[in-house]
Amino acid sequence: MHASVVVIGGGVMGTSIAYHLARAGVRDVVLVERDELASGSTSKAAGGVRAQFSDELNIQLGARSLEAFGRFRDETGYDIGLHRVGYLFLLSTPEEVAGFEAGVRLQNALGVPSRMIDPAEAQRLSPLITTDGLLAAAFSPDDGHCTPESVVHGYAAAAREYGARLLRHNDVTGIELHGDRITAVTTTIGRIATDTVICAAGPWSRTIGAMVGVDLPVVPLRRQIAVTEPVAGLPPQLPMTIDFTTSLYFHTEGPGLLLGMSDPDERPGFATDTHDRWIPRLTEAMEHRAPALLDLRRTGGWAGLYEVTPDHNALIGEATSVSRFLYATGFSGHGFLQGPAVGEVIRDLYLGRVPFVDVSPLSAGRFMADAPRPEANRV
Repeated sequence: MHASVVVIGGGVMGTSIAYHLARAGVRDVVLVERDELASGSTSKAAGGVRAQFSDELNIQLGARSLEAFGRFRDETGYDIGLHRVGYLFLLSTPEEVAGFEAGVRLQNALGVPSRMIDPAEAQRLSPLITTDGLLAAAFSPDDGHCTPESVVHGYAAAAREYGARLLRHNDVTGIELHGDRITAVTTTIGRIATDTVICAAGPWSRTIGAMVGVDLPVVPLRRQIAVTEPVAGLPPQLPMTIDFTTSLYFHTEGPGLLLGMSDPDERPGFATDTHDRWIPRLTEAMEHRAPALLDLRRTGGWAGLYEVTPDHNALIGEATSVSRFLYATGFSGHGFLQGPAVGEVIRDLYLGRVPFVDVSPLSAGRFMADAPRPEANRV
């Protein structure tokens, strides 16, 4: 088999990249996924979409993706369950308030309609919270949430329509090099001759990079989500609500709620089984900020993997040590919501065009150069 480009990974990044390449007229785009499409991190994501970040690049990638999510059904025919209900960050320390005030100024300068609000307005927007100890909140009405699997299947179907081939249940076993040039990708169902590889393998990206001698410093970290029974009287426009101090977050999921938070005791690894060790900390956070959640019965939940980098920011770019190896990984929890924009960026890098935003600060080489790019607004 021959491909002009092999995309590794069938989540939101890989399918978005395959779609954008094929739509731009690139022939023989082949995507390789070792399991089912969206079976990795994407299907386990909370589905939040936002442009409220502290890093200018992330604001631009988030805002561009929000535009794409808004026209997704028209472009692909797929309903992704987009709810533009906003993101509400609850802030309890002067340092958090100062950080978000600076973030809102930057976001506003880039066209994002975020604003600082007082605790009373925050409670009107999200009536399940208590305002005890709350100093302020940040809200942007354009943010929201949608269904990750639907985004992947929409991109996959559209990519196929434009001629891309998507090979599922096909594991990458190696990348062949002639000198410093890629010549083929070997997989469990055969060899694919190609001169270009794009790594969108999420938590498994480090292994792919190592095949061509490129260090992609991505570490897998389990994160858990719980789903509750139906909740009577939920406002239809309930925003994605995040208690920034504890990282407790929740949004509507059907008639109930989806909720989660980070677990500082979690250790890196590929385990995705669920456990209850995080529940005491979750309960404590709910008691403090949203005691109404304590009465709700958990009816389900799951665990998935974040792909974390040392500065909690993405790796996007093209390797200089080998030709041609591009990558889009390490999003540290904000990858799903940037998938559309990153697909555009990787398409342009592949075609030699100037992308809509300069992603060179997100090159994997920034750690060797001691130039980390930290993102503060993460959950």
